[in-house]
Amino acid sequence: MLTKVYGSAVFGVEANTITVEVNVDKGIGYHLVGLPDSAIRESNFRIAAALQNNGYKIPGKKLILNMSPADMRKEGSAYDLTLAMGILIATEQIKAKNPLDEYIIMGELSLDGNLQPIRGALPISIKANEEGFKGFILPEQNAKEAAIVEGIEVYGVKNIKEVIDFFNEDIPLKETVLDIKEEFYNHLENPEFDFADVKGQESIKRCMEIAAAGGHNIILIGPPGSGKTMLAKRLPSILPPMTLGEALETTKIHSVAGRTLKKGGIMSARPFRSPHHTISDVALVGGGAYPQPGEISLSHNGVLFLDELPEFKRGVLEVMRQPLEDREVTISRAKFTVTYPSSFMLVASMNPSPSGYFNDPDSPMTSSPQEMQRYLGKISGPLLDRIDIHIEVTPVPFEKLSEERRGELSTIIRERVMEARKIQSERFLENENIHYNAQMGVKQIRKFCKLDAVSLDLLKNAMERLNLSARAYDRILKVSRTIADLEKSENITGDHISEAIQYRSLDRDGWLG
Repeated sequence: MLTKVYGSAVFGVEANTITVEVNVDKGIGYHLVGLPDSAIRESNFRIAAALQNNGYKIPGKKLILNMSPADMRKEGSAYDLTLAMGILIATEQIKAKNPLDEYIIMGELSLDGNLQPIRGALPISIKANEEGFKGFILPEQNAKEAAIVEGIEVYGVKNIKEVIDFFNEDIPLKETVLDIKEEFYNHLENPEFDFADVKGQESIKRCMEIAAAGGHNIILIGPPGSGKTMLAKRLPSILPPMTLGEALETTKIHSVAGRTLKKGGIMSARPFRSPHHTISDVALVGGGAYPQPGEISLSHNGVLFLDELPEFKRGVLEVMRQPLEDREVTISRAKFTVTYPSSFMLVASMNPSPSGYFNDPDSPMTSSPQEMQRYLGKISGPLLDRIDIHIEVTPVPFEKLSEERRGELSTIIRERVMEARKIQSERFLENENIHYNAQMGVKQIRKFCKLDAVSLDLLKNAMERLNLSARAYDRILKVSRTIADLEKSENITGDHISEAIQYRSLDRDGWLG
């Protein structure tokens, strides 16, 4: 008897439907074909124990199980339930009272028949809905995540016995229903980290506001204890809330990486990722033997914070250059090519020298010019060119630290940021892939960043004096456009240009040459 059961394979951030064909013939043997990996080849032991512990068995007949399309490599243990149901129905141990071809069935089996969670439930659910499947049966830990998709019935189950009873005796499963909008908006709560907790540093807060308003990358340079990490952690609190579309896209990436199991459902807070400086280039950009999204993709629609930037390996930093420009990362290997979205804000921090202090006569230790050049030379010019804002952070004096008065709340700053973003959204209505100033290309810069004669002369002098690159020129124009948007000014003025030029600290003499 030939039986077909349907599962799904996640490749990149997309899913592909897999047809599991089970054929029973005379003889003895268990043959699993269709490019399964080791985890799938071992599934017969898990399936045999799970069936035996629930009153069923793998019969002593010749079983041929094909995972179609046979030329696509299948990975992971999520096909256990798919294979087990195919075996039970093909060997006529149970009857399929509910049509098998209407359901995607996925889940990893424990030896007692309980189901363990899987990765990529959301993209699988999206693909199943697109292809017209009626329902999706999967472990209950993933049900809330899969139920984000409207138009498909999602059934979260605890063990294989519930699935057997559903198909054999038509005992209904409990459908998981999720109100996406209610789930999304209920979680838009007050931020854990608030700018009101930061004493002093008004000029730095202004920089962070500009960066948030235009989606600009920013690097903070200052001695230890000046508040760089504290400021960076509070940046997500002033970013506009994610749209429902952004939340779905972000949840999809985290689902593939298996990072949505603790909370379940849709992600409403913008991601904030802060990898350690010992991270490898593969862990940062993604890839591996079994491709997985890296930190830059997990930061999609959020913030990637690299603390102590010069401590990262140079090769690791250099792999970010293209993703910072293209806002996506393509992993190419001999056997596969996958593309992950990576539209993130880069926030970096660094000490100005190996000792942590720069040109400070009161510092406990100093570094020689040669040591400084070697230290700062770890960061390449092309990478710095891709960072729009460079700002020096100075230690907060005691008078500011001891003040009882709290600073401006993040919610107030976020209101201004959202107003500036609204102006930008209206400006880029005709551009499908551009939503804020940092995403502007050359064409948009020439159209929306026109300068008067005074501003142009000011920028020319700065370019010549600081020896700025063409990319830095574009960065200054983008930042000045954002400053003008925050002030609700239609035109860029000399004041906006002057302020934007100030935010190129590492281009000035005394830093990198």
